[in-house]
Amino acid sequence: MRRLVAESLGTFVLVLGGCGSAVLAAAFPELGIGFVGVSLAFGLTVLTMAYAVGHISGGHFNPAVTIGLWAGGRFPASQILPYVLAQVVGGALAAGTLYLIASGKASFDAAASGFAANGYGEHSPGGFSLLSGMIAEAVLTAIFLIVIHGATDKRAPKGFAPIAIGLALTLIHLISIPVTNTSVNPARSTAVAIFQGGWALDQLWMFWAMPLVGALVGGLIYRVLLEEKA
Repeated sequence: MRRLVAESLGTFVLVLGGCGSAVLAAAFPELGIGFVGVSLAFGLTVLTMAYAVGHISGGHFNPAVTIGLWAGGRFPASQILPYVLAQVVGGALAAGTLYLIASGKASFDAAASGFAANGYGEHSPGGFSLLSGMIAEAVLTAIFLIVIHGATDKRAPKGFAPIAIGLALTLIHLISIPVTNTSVNPARSTAVAIFQGGWALDQLWMFWAMPLVGALVGGLIYRVLLEEKA
């Protein structure tokens, strides 16, 4: 139970911190934090929560990470469903909290603003196609899993994994916010799609399918090609 609470809490902070920065601060009148600030917010949430609760649960905070670690031989199949459920619940609670905060502004409209939801086509921040979004989400999630496996490998320097993982997530956002608003995390996508309530739910399938595909590929690449054999 402690592990599941840690996963839910970590995902809560990830969604509140990352999506909250996008909804509340990215385009703040006249001076907002922009794409760079939002990218840093996502990276910092993972970095800080990995140090805070990673020693309890492993610090996944993301169904794709859980699946990728299983593919890499680092996580038992029997724990996948409980972890994913805990992550989705934590993310949804964070999105609900963010909705309550954002609703304090009279002009706020989650459906119209997008509520930091992920999208493609006309709902991509840069107008990128479904194919572009699929490639970006799969490839970047695979890279993320390779970084996670490498940073937590027994041969890697001890104690620095959260820094590498947090910076990798920052880099991923810097690349792909214009393409899909960056998911690489189905729990994050689901959380805000619930409250956006329209097109985000229609497009949500892609932000489950492609991060999971990328996670499987990344986990297998590290396990087969990079991991030191006993």
